[in-house]
Amino acid sequence: MTRLHLFDMDGTLLHGTSAPVEISRQLGLEAETVALDQAISAGLIDPPQYAAQVYSLWAELTEAHVVAAFEAAPWLARIQEVWAEIRRAGDYCAVVSLSPSFFVERLMSWGAHAAHGSRFPTVPFTEPMDPTGVLSAVAKVRIADELCREFGVTRADCVAYGDSLSDLDLFGAVPVSVAVNADSHLTGLATYSYMGKDLWEAYELVRHDR
Repeated sequence: MTRLHLFDMDGTLLHGTSAPVEISRQLGLEAETVALDQAISAGLIDPPQYAAQVYSLWAELTEAHVVAAFEAAPWLARIQEVWAEIRRAGDYCAVVSLSPSFFVERLMSWGAHAAHGSRFPTVPFTEPMDPTGVLSAVAKVRIADELCREFGVTRADCVAYGDSLSDLDLFGAVPVSVAVNADSHLTGLATYSYMGKDLWEAYELVRHDR
């Protein structure tokens, strides 16, 4: 049975942080973005509002800032090893995140078959932000269905990895899920739970669960 592994990024592949926070750190705007992360986690703002506010913060953002943020970010250990093993087993792996696609798509070079994020203008920004390109928790399920069709699998063949409210809908749509350093929104919903900094250890929970 071929499986599709669906990975969230912020708080899941990235330990204790999000791509916007890591990007903003390069601009000296970390505190402002941490506050936005807390607001969206609490449901005080929605994804389009969040995206519009970080877009405004990033008026001076350059490609060099994005590269530096990606390279310095606190990624879980052995992400590339897990994805190489998934490929070796004949399975698929994809990243689906609410964070900007210009950051998420960099994970393709680490071995992901697909990487989807919210659409932002090209860096440096010269065009306005289009709120219709911003992803949501519901959009994660839609993208998962699109990936299933692309790879010739069904929801029944999917494994989801996530940590927070944005993963709630996807966890409810697939049969196997792994809560990775998760908050209370996923309590009691995930098939497995992992706390730590090594993706291989989380993957081991489902590696032979077919």
